[in-house]
Amino acid sequence: MSSSDTQPLSGIKIIDFTQVMLGPCCTQVLADYGADVIKVERPGAGDLSRGSIADDPDGQNNPVFRSLNRNKRSIALDMRKDDAKQVIYELVKTADVVVNNFRAGVMERMGFGHEKLSEINPRIISAFGSGFGSKGPLSHKGGQDILAQALSGVMMRKADPSLPTSLYSTALCDYTAGMHLVQAILLALLQREKTGRGQAVSVSLFESMLAMQIQEAAMWLQRQKDLNWGAFPLTGVFETTDGAVVLVGAFKANPLQDICKALDLPDLSQEPRFASFADKVANKAELQRLFRERFATNTTEYWLGRLEEQDLLCAPVLTLPQALDHGQTKVNGSIIELDGSIPVLGSPLTMDPNAFRLRHSPPELGGDGRAVLEEAGYSENEIDRLVETGALVGECRGAAA
Repeated sequence: MSSSDTQPLSGIKIIDFTQVMLGPCCTQVLADYGADVIKVERPGAGDLSRGSIADDPDGQNNPVFRSLNRNKRSIALDMRKDDAKQVIYELVKTADVVVNNFRAGVMERMGFGHEKLSEINPRIISAFGSGFGSKGPLSHKGGQDILAQALSGVMMRKADPSLPTSLYSTALCDYTAGMHLVQAILLALLQREKTGRGQAVSVSLFESMLAMQIQEAAMWLQRQKDLNWGAFPLTGVFETTDGAVVLVGAFKANPLQDICKALDLPDLSQEPRFASFADKVANKAELQRLFRERFATNTTEYWLGRLEEQDLLCAPVLTLPQALDHGQTKVNGSIIELDGSIPVLGSPLTMDPNAFRLRHSPPELGGDGRAVLEEAGYSENEIDRLVETGALVGECRGAAA
């Protein structure tokens, strides 16, 4: 048995209409672990991520696209043509999952709603990642990470209310919702083994961001109180002479006492104004002023050593380049290479070494159309006719899945 046959999702076929990040980060996980992911793209432009980096030397296969689309195959179909739609119906006959992250209703208008697809294949799973859900007052809006940050309350969460409201610059919502969509698809595949039937599953950026705030939401719903871990009095980011340190004073009998030992301060925990948690909250500004003054007198390395001597939770504040170059990143094997020379982040999961495989690099736009159709039973003449009518567009990479 080859290593590809032992991958967890070997034998699962996925028709992937997704683009940008929510959907592609989901389907890349499935592809990494053995699923045959057929990426359906628009002729000429393809996935919007192909054009996200202007003037990139690698054009449509820029770093953003590469980061989300390895182990997939691409077919470019002009969905304005009936022949192209018929190709999708043929592929659905032997597929397990169809995934999209269009606006609500787009797949139905294209003729690919779950009801239609389940008539062709009752075992098909239709997976939908949206901005806000398929129904309701926000369902018409396009899904976008920053909008979900704003509407879910995430953007308003700050360690200090005096800080300006601002964007979170990493696609937090897209990635989280994408991983929730992975969960939904895997659960639907498992349930299909019990029922013999497929189903429609969905997640949204909005719901995923509410779910991320599960503790805070429970506190508000049940007590009408704000739970803000970042605002705790013994937690904060403190500048040093050459950078910054983050400190979390928690999970110890008397963390303030230990912080004071590390910072060469008198034991502030013995002062009445800092005696209880409520006292510390009331006098947080003074506490953190004292901390800031001490941290500003020495280096990050020095203070980390002092804090760790007291077994306090602490870390340097790194840039992304520093994190990528960190020794822990190297030991974890977090970075892999496409084609032997193009570095990207691999899977964060650690499991059987044969579970994850780099089978091929991110595809050229439409580069696998002929191979995909040959596998689906199309003759050479039938494929040539699809090319002649403009229903199928693209170069051919080969048949390897």
